[in-house]
Amino acid sequence: MTHPKLASLMARGAEFLGCDTAILCGAMSWVSERNLVAAISNAGGFGVIACGAMTPDLLDREIAATKALTDRPFGVNLITMHPQLFDLIEVCAKHDVGHVVLAGGLPPKGSIEAIKEKGAKLICFAPALSLAKKLVRSGVDALVVEGMEAGGHIGPVSTSVLAQEILPDMASQLPVFVAGGIGRGEAIAAYLEMGAAGVQLGTRFACATESIAHPNFKKAFFRASARDAIASVQIDPRLPVIPVRALKNAGTESFTAKQREVANLLDSGAIEMMEAQLQIEHYWAGALRRAVIDGDVEGGSLMAGQSVGMVTKEEPVAAIIAQLLDEAEAALARRAA
Repeated sequence: MTHPKLASLMARGAEFLGCDTAILCGAMSWVSERNLVAAISNAGGFGVIACGAMTPDLLDREIAATKALTDRPFGVNLITMHPQLFDLIEVCAKHDVGHVVLAGGLPPKGSIEAIKEKGAKLICFAPALSLAKKLVRSGVDALVVEGMEAGGHIGPVSTSVLAQEILPDMASQLPVFVAGGIGRGEAIAAYLEMGAAGVQLGTRFACATESIAHPNFKKAFFRASARDAIASVQIDPRLPVIPVRALKNAGTESFTAKQREVANLLDSGAIEMMEAQLQIEHYWAGALRRAVIDGDVEGGSLMAGQSVGMVTKEEPVAAIIAQLLDEAEAALARRAA
């Protein structure tokens, strides 16, 4: 960190995370695994393993494999509706994971205590100011404010609006990281000046050299523009499906059919609501795997944020972070001139 202003603005977030640069990598299922996570942490950022639908045994092995590639801090992202959430928390504790990120809704009863009693710091997503305040009262250690420009599961409000709503109230109480649609350092500088402790980027790192994503997946990102990353449509209000932002393809259409199938099962009483939501999550996990691992960019899910238009080539994680920092430093220097 050669720019003193940027270092000062990132100091709180970097200290909280235990890294050089307060840039988290958003947890992307199948993409945020040992190689990308370790590369980001080794480059001074903060990598986060996407547990997704992993079993406790798989997560156990993934954490161990990541530790073999880096001695720098990294976190683990857990989904609140995972049926084995508490077993996954135990796996994180076994490996002394310092930071756990809970995503997918409010933490279920007992989960915050289970994470914190093992000494880990807890990061949660706050899609509204009221929920941010509730999470702080519950004892979370940091928040991620993620707007609808992000890839994957999204809320209804833009990043810029959420940042304006939440940062003035919450930034003085705990570290708040801003996410969603961030692709350049100028935006990072702006959110830091608004009070953010740091930022989270996913799409920008998805096509890094160290990412195991299939060449077809990466090429789809390189060809895409911001308007190609669209949000899925909820077809049945009785089935509360969190919208997912991805590049439009045949897989986007097949999700509509999957919603109808699950809604019918729900109507017939064949499954309960929790099972219905899990089926939707498993659909996305499978569709994402087909795109990321198998390279099926037509039938699979190409989850991407609207910053995808700024992803134009494959480059090492260290180069991406260095460019972001250079851009942020230059922006701060221009404002100080």
